[in-house]
Amino acid sequence: MFSPPLLRLAETVLAEARGRKLRIATAESCTGGLIGGLLTEIPGSSDVFERGFIVYSNRAKQDMLDVPGDLIADQGAVSEAVARMMAEGAVANSHAHMAVAVTGVAGPGGGTALKPVGLVHIAACRETRSILHEAHRFGDIGRSEIRIRTVEAALLLLQKLF
Repeated sequence: MFSPPLLRLAETVLAEARGRKLRIATAESCTGGLIGGLLTEIPGSSDVFERGFIVYSNRAKQDMLDVPGDLIADQGAVSEAVARMMAEGAVANSHAHMAVAVTGVAGPGGGTALKPVGLVHIAACRETRSILHEAHRFGDIGRSEIRIRTVEAALLLLQKLF
């Protein structure tokens, strides 16, 4: 299902977290659970992967991760502010020590001039540390490719918190 390089990346992330006794949560919008799916593809991941939140709708972001509705209305669901709140909310609403969150426009439609297809905001947080954020502009390279590249970028950002 996942490429060998992605599987190796997931193994590395899990091993680093395991070595530090950290548990991971995910908060996924545009990837729809692919990050959690990749992590749980690795045998033994249950000692590190705490839970995944699939928050595709704005309401789910509010209900499950405590993202304020007015923030979504003001900034849009695809924004740095929402990604940061999603990551914080995933840690706050789980037993994880760290989390990664993704929100973006995977296409093929739904893009605008300000938020084109391929724009993805990724945030990662760890208890007692600053939240990291990256905005990726993958371009209109196809829905599946945008989602897979987002999974890779999310794990690479999460690694920076070790």
